[in-house]
Amino acid sequence: MIISNLKLILAGDWLQGPYVYALYDSYKMSSHQIDILFVAGFGSSMLFGTIIGSFADKYGRKKNAILYGILYGLSCLTKHFNNFWILMIGRLLGGMATSILYSAFEAWLVYENNKRGYDVDLLGSIFSHAIFGNSIAAILSGLVAQTAVDKFGFVSPFDIAFCILVIMIIVVSLTWTENFGDTSTSLVSSYGNAYNSIKKDHKIICLGLIQSLFEGAMYTFVLKWTPSLENAAKETITEHAGKIPHGFIFAGFMIAIMIGSSLFKILSKSLQPENFMRGVLCISSICMTIPVLFPDSQTLIFISFLVFESCVGIFWPSMSTMRGKYVPESTRATIMNFFRIPLNLIVVIILTQDLTNSTLFKFCTIFLGLTAVAQHWLYRLSVAKVTEVLNSNEEKDGLKQGDKELPIQSNISEA
Repeated sequence: MIISNLKLILAGDWLQGPYVYALYDSYKMSSHQIDILFVAGFGSSMLFGTIIGSFADKYGRKKNAILYGILYGLSCLTKHFNNFWILMIGRLLGGMATSILYSAFEAWLVYENNKRGYDVDLLGSIFSHAIFGNSIAAILSGLVAQTAVDKFGFVSPFDIAFCILVIMIIVVSLTWTENFGDTSTSLVSSYGNAYNSIKKDHKIICLGLIQSLFEGAMYTFVLKWTPSLENAAKETITEHAGKIPHGFIFAGFMIAIMIGSSLFKILSKSLQPENFMRGVLCISSICMTIPVLFPDSQTLIFISFLVFESCVGIFWPSMSTMRGKYVPESTRATIMNFFRIPLNLIVVIILTQDLTNSTLFKFCTIFLGLTAVAQHWLYRLSVAKVTEVLNSNEEKDGLKQGDKELPIQSNISEA
């Protein structure tokens, strides 16, 4: 049931993504206006994310999930209007909805898992299945959206997404239980508690750095994979030079993510995510160097992008599992949205600068290299924590053993 709900949630998002730019272009928006609209979406997520996250912790994650459906549904409706300012409102609503999508649902799931006494390792399996299902939903959504566009135009995928979001709201309302973070504190106190948790625990800082830098590089990749492959295609001497099959490439990326989610399940059977993610992040950094070193080799670039997407498939369930371990329940959604601020700031800065593809991929390489460093730091901290717990248990066992021996020694003394 949980995975089915997540498929509905994510399908509502995937149906829209591939056609936002195309819809704006069909409305004869200038490239500058389109850039502003995209910046507005990421900026909205950055500015309102922490506020919405605190609402989820204080007033309920289920209510926040329903709010996601309402905000995103209204955003879909604005796509019917060829008016810059109405479309701007839609982007602002969509940015708020995205903040909920990447925080409240995970916070709800982790709480329910813990409340029902399930093993924390089960979270990894659930998140892995969710990523696998997400990829299937993305592929099917792409096929449905393309068919709808061919018959009814660029606004039709948004109408289908609206219908799916309405169904999602009904399903969540009827099947989910409500759960909360810390309801006793005010919103301002919730921010303070989240900040104190981040400041006191270096493991949370590591997770925040990894999330912000990796996702910043990932969104940059999402924006730039098309021109990178198209520029490489121009160097190919064929009658189709400069043309790339976007639909097949997108499907290939989704299959790569599915493979990554399956690799996560295999790796997590023998290793903790804190350990194996160090290698995954190093590989992802190397992948981003290929468009810089071999800008004219379409084959090498495409292979590197497929490997990177496989790393993304491993990244999502790994991060969700580690957040489930280290992020405190009382301010979970608030903390997760705190770290979306630098993420969205990175994307906004990139969108507002006239940087070459090569420069952008160099930044991606640096960002991902830094995530590998942060992941190694997290691994060292987790090992130290385990060692501390083991030593503490040994001391307790020693004290208990000593207590058992005291009466014997006392009897000997009395004798």
